[in-house]
Amino acid sequence: MIYINVKENESLEKALKKYKKKYEKVGVVKELRSRQAFEKPSITRRMEIKKAAYREFVQREEAK
Repeated sequence: MIYINVKENESLEKALKKYKKKYEKVGVVKELRSRQAFEKPSITRRMEIKKAAYREFVQREEAK
C-alpha cells in the first residue's frame, strides 16, 4: 500500500502528482506486466543484454 503525506494546505493536484510519482517509482505497473505471462530466465537475460548493448551504442553515438 502506498502512503502519501499531505500537508494541511496542500492542493489536491500536488497530492495526486506525489501519488503518481510514488506509484511509478514502486513499479506496480511493471510488476503486473511481467506477471501476465511466464518468461524463461534465459530469455529475460538475453533481453537485458540486448538493452544494455543498445544503451551503450546510444551513449557512444552521443559522445561523437
